[in-house]
Amino acid sequence: MSKQDQLQGEGDYKSGKKFQQDEREFVKSGGVEKAAHEAEPKSDQEAMDMLRAEKIGRSHSKGDDASAKQGAKDKK
Repeated sequence: MSKQDQLQGEGDYKSGKKFQQDEREFVKSGGVEKAAHEAEPKSDQEAMDMLRAEKIGRSHSKGDDASAKQGAKDKK
């Protein structure tokens, strides 16, 4: 078994490459709009729960990812 074949775990190259390929195929399939619509809150209560969960998640964050900020700027 080569050293590359042994490389597994979080962030391993093989899994990362497969994820990126699957993600590209999903975007090309046109399923993004449908998935976004299905993810919308179904009620005001669910919307409030989602906002509360987001707030809790952000409170654990060490801050915004600089690369995410750059990506947002590139999209403008």
